[in-house]
Amino acid sequence: MSTRIPGAAAAMRKAPRQARSRAMVDAIVEAGARVLDARGWAGFTTNEVADVAGVSIGSLYQYFPDKTALVDAIRRRHFEAVLAVLRSAIDGQAAPAGLAEALVDGMIAIHRDFPALHRVLLDLPNPYAGEAAHWAFQDEYLRLYGVIVARHRGPDDADGVAAHLLSSAIEGVVHNAARRGLLAHASLRRELLNLVCVYLGIAAIPAGRSATA
Repeated sequence: MSTRIPGAAAAMRKAPRQARSRAMVDAIVEAGARVLDARGWAGFTTNEVADVAGVSIGSLYQYFPDKTALVDAIRRRHFEAVLAVLRSAIDGQAAPAGLAEALVDGMIAIHRDFPALHRVLLDLPNPYAGEAAHWAFQDEYLRLYGVIVARHRGPDDADGVAAHLLSSAIEGVVHNAARRGLLAHASLRRELLNLVCVYLGIAAIPAGRSATA
């Protein structure tokens, strides 16, 4: 299943149609993530993003009318990465401990590459937060966590509270660790993995070992 968020081009001037233009937009969004991570919002400029992406400023403005639209695209790409981690954990891990490990490692990994970027995204207001794409992400996000809960705790989460608690726990730990520069600490991974295993009723993975070992 695709991880693409519906309405992802809402803040763009136009959606890329051809493979070449899609590759260019991907390069611009990647460059935007790098610049936002390095400079923060105050130092974030479309000129530097274009330079890092290796495209002209005119090419950037063909797709993104301003830097707020570009930040929206960066945020949407993060949404897609989060959903991809959840689907991969569900579809790729038969062993319960393996699913927990894939979930924790995946969530840490997508926040660890650009930790300062995620601090900026958390702090910046999102002018597009009320649109359908945001709520589509939230619905799918909680649905996938619900699949994980049902698999390991049984189908007793009709009101979605358990899925909400599990997602909030992981999200809160990872986001706060990103703010504090703790995502690379092995102890943080170990404690978060233990938390997930306990909540889901999964046998904890011994320290220093992997579920796939």
